[in-house]
Amino acid sequence: MTDNSNQFLDALKEMQGVEVGNIVNVEVLSVEDGQIAVGVENAGVEGVITKREFTNDRNADLNQLVKPGDKFEALVLRRAGGDKENGEFFFSVTRLKEREAYKELEKVFEEGKTVEGTVTGAVRGGLLVDVGTRGFLPASLISNRYVSDLKPYIGKKMNLKITEIDPNKNRLILSRKDLIEQEREEAFENVASQLVVGDTVEGKVSRLTGFGAFVDVGGVDGLVHISEISYKHVDKPSDVLKAGQDVKVKVIGIDDDRHRISLSIKQTLPSPFEEATEGLHEGDIIEGEVKTLTSFGAFIEVADGIQGLVHVSEIANKHVDKPSDVLKVGQTVKVKVLSVDPSDRRISLSIKQADPNAAKSENNSRPRRRQDSVADKYMNDNDNGFALGDIIGDQLKDKD
Repeated sequence: MTDNSNQFLDALKEMQGVEVGNIVNVEVLSVEDGQIAVGVENAGVEGVITKREFTNDRNADLNQLVKPGDKFEALVLRRAGGDKENGEFFFSVTRLKEREAYKELEKVFEEGKTVEGTVTGAVRGGLLVDVGTRGFLPASLISNRYVSDLKPYIGKKMNLKITEIDPNKNRLILSRKDLIEQEREEAFENVASQLVVGDTVEGKVSRLTGFGAFVDVGGVDGLVHISEISYKHVDKPSDVLKAGQDVKVKVIGIDDDRHRISLSIKQTLPSPFEEATEGLHEGDIIEGEVKTLTSFGAFIEVADGIQGLVHVSEIANKHVDKPSDVLKVGQTVKVKVLSVDPSDRRISLSIKQADPNAAKSENNSRPRRRQDSVADKYMNDNDNGFALGDIIGDQLKDKD
């Protein structure tokens, strides 16, 4: 057999070796009509690569990506329409890259590592992400909170965890939520270890909801419930706060099990009670308005929105069955401050002690009993008491 015959047989073997699923070296012959014409090196086989099988970028221009003479590897997809004389094939570069990428991604998945990806588009239900191959990031796994608008994520790079991978089905499911939760737990442990309930710290409003405001305190969000924003009634947190605003907050709770920090803005400020009673001291005599009458006493407003209690026993120097017997709502009365308790926000008042003259006259007008006069006769400042026999004995002597 001649050398030419041997070369022909070798070439024939090469041509027969081009089968679907093979990886071959190809050379670009031309670029036209949105596809690339290529020839398999040392095989005498030609075929085409469509734009879709060369790049995932739908807006790409093939003429800017390749030129005649370029060489690279490609995956043999299928024959181009049966037993053609020239034996044309369809080739793919993207699927070859995907196959190689899946090998690396499977290794990443098994080791529990993260992978960096770029969001290439948004579809119904989630995001398309390029991680060497196309992966899908469901909307529910984008963040640890609900995401309604997917468009801002397009073009962004992010670290992701692989939750499901199946090369045979080209199925690759990604998650950012898992990573956020993991980072959040680590950050919580770090921040919570430095906080104590009662601490007052600086924070920044990260986001607002209908039930409160989340405030970033050192990389971890704590919740200021709507009831802890202000001493005044707040309809919506957005009425008094805005995202990015610097605020001072007090730590009022740390839940290690649920990784939650409860905060308060209003508790860092003087309360209306403290402001109103700042100049109020025990023993002061002031005027107030009767606001409410109960069976046990009367509530008197002594400052704007601040009320103190006059117990029924402190209304008058005589027995009072019902406060409504001697007082009426809207009446202005003088009261004496008996005590101010800032911790319980309570003020104890007395009407009867606010008028010492009335108390004095009440004592003077009270009739003295006969026993009082007898006792006065037999007791002085140094006596601790007296005996009934002494009283009777002296009375008998007077009769003699």
